Amino acid sequence: MRVYSYDCTFDYSWEEVSTANWRKYCPWNKSSSHVVAVDTLSRVVDPSTGILRTERLITCTQTAPAWVLALLGGSTTSHVYETSYVSPTTKSVTMCSTNLTWNNVLSVRETVVYKPHMTSSTTGHERTELNQYAEITALCGGIKKVKSKIEEASVERFEQNAQRGREGFETVLEMSRRVFGEEREQQRKAQLA
Repeated sequence: MRVYSYDCTFDYSWEEVSTANWRKYCPWNKSSSHVVAVDTLSRVVDPSTGILRTERLITCTQTAPAWVLALLGGSTTSHVYETSYVSPTTKSVTMCSTNLTWNNVLSVRETVVYKPHMTSSTTGHERTELNQYAEITALCGGIKKVKSKIEEASVERFEQNAQRGREGFETVLEMSRRVFGEEREQQRKAQLA
């Protein structure tokens, strides 16, 4: 098993990040063109905690080499199952995802947490922390060296995709702030008229 871990801070409030999270795979995000569909399977609010629990199926196209597709009998379409928890009380968004495609060969389990940066309350400048963690395990039997190489290559690719994903999400955050700001301004003007 290999582990990927990354932490960063967005210069946006938790409210902005948690709202924009649902638009992560929209046309504003040029880095997510590989995502062809996001289907919400269920969405429920726990009445005792107020936590919103959402299950989604994310369908992507992948660029696996043709020989890998031929060897494993796969296609260029892959699926990821995601469960997310949004807690307005603790101001946290936790997303847990796992690959459904080729999960008998490679297991990828990712957890992403967004929460207010600890200095936000003391400085007045609201920021949001991202904590990203993934466990990548090659499940194919055989030589340990081969499994290790598969995991190593998978972690490298995961890291590249995660970087593109963060850059794309930053674009979504920028657009969301601008669009919602324009909408608030229009509402303000309408109230004054």
